[in-house]
Amino acid sequence: MNTGTLVIAAALWGAAAGVFLPRAAYRFSAPSGEPWRERCPGGHALKGWLGRASCPECAQGPEGAAGAEGAEREEAGYGPRTAPLVIATALVCAALAAATGTRPELGVWLLLAPVGVLLTAVDFRVRRLPDPLTLPFAAAALVLLGLTALVPEHAGEWTTALLGSLALGGGYFVLFLINPAGMGFGDVKLALGAGAVLGWYGWPTVMLGTFAGFLLGALYGGALVVARRAGRKTAIPFGPFLISGAFLGLLLGAYAA
Repeated sequence: MNTGTLVIAAALWGAAAGVFLPRAAYRFSAPSGEPWRERCPGGHALKGWLGRASCPECAQGPEGAAGAEGAEREEAGYGPRTAPLVIATALVCAALAAATGTRPELGVWLLLAPVGVLLTAVDFRVRRLPDPLTLPFAAAALVLLGLTALVPEHAGEWTTALLGSLALGGGYFVLFLINPAGMGFGDVKLALGAGAVLGWYGWPTVMLGTFAGFLLGALYGGALVVARRAGRKTAIPFGPFLISGAFLGLLLGAYAA
């Protein structure tokens, strides 16, 4: 398979996976300390975790035009829109395919990418990184990379992935102990998975991805201050920048491998 075909196939996979993210993003987007959402804005019980963030019962609405119009407005505000998630997941998967090529670890990146997009969406919405996503993400990364290490033509090291997971998770844990108001424990758990992914391509990739995450977070915070949308002590969700930094580091590590 040539690179162009591989990139198109990866983009299609990402788009297909992105279609299933909105409902999960809505259900996980509960403020810290609250249980995951079990009902739509109209009060109807949600069925399942994957799919569009829409409710057939809300779409039917009460009898009459006014009721139906109100139901449409309510349904329109239910969860994140599908298109941005589809586009983001497709672009991420396409970029990973272009950087990794036909090496077997690409399968791991394509499986993990939709989870990274979902975590980014949830953290931006409610500043929360759900344990049902962060911990399985780290475990899946290590298990899948361990299996990939058994396949010929891979370009990474599982031992470094494990050590990278422990190192980045430990580093974020120290930051959490120093400043728990600025670094959530969810970021610590997410760092375990990010460290595994980055560590696959070696320590330079770990350092590059870590630095990129902090740089992106600082630029975002600085932009908010300049725009007067936040103060110097305003807390921002760091998970999206941890993920973005890991994504950039992974791209460069894959290109250089």
